[in-house]
Amino acid sequence: MVTDSKIKSLLCLEAAIEKKAQDPVLLELKGISSFTDYFLLCTGRSDRQVQAIAQAIEQALKKKGIRPLGQEGTAGGRWILMDFEDVVIHIFLEPIRKFYDLEGLWIDAPRIDLPEGVAIGGRTTGSEKNIWNR
Repeated sequence: MVTDSKIKSLLCLEAAIEKKAQDPVLLELKGISSFTDYFLLCTGRSDRQVQAIAQAIEQALKKKGIRPLGQEGTAGGRWILMDFEDVVIHIFLEPIRKFYDLEGLWIDAPRIDLPEGVAIGGRTTGSEKNIWNR
């Protein structure tokens, strides 16, 4: 089971990108928030895509023995919130994301860049290595 919150957040990011999530942003909230370590924000082009992204993230973490503490908005597909304790995921339709502007609300939170050499969504950021089997 994945216990490192950064690894867990990157696993979520990979699953979202595999479903063609748009504009993914990973924010580190350690030291800023008491309720989670990371926020993953991303956008889907339709309610079906938003739902598919959420399902892909849930399945990817389930394979690692991780289940969500809670999940909201799945039926509507406009804004799905997934709580994995140390990683909270927000999957939006574009107008909903713009309206709530969570990036603006958490402007002081550092954005996490993808580590060098990690394969995400079929693309590699250097020499490929697998971070999921640690």
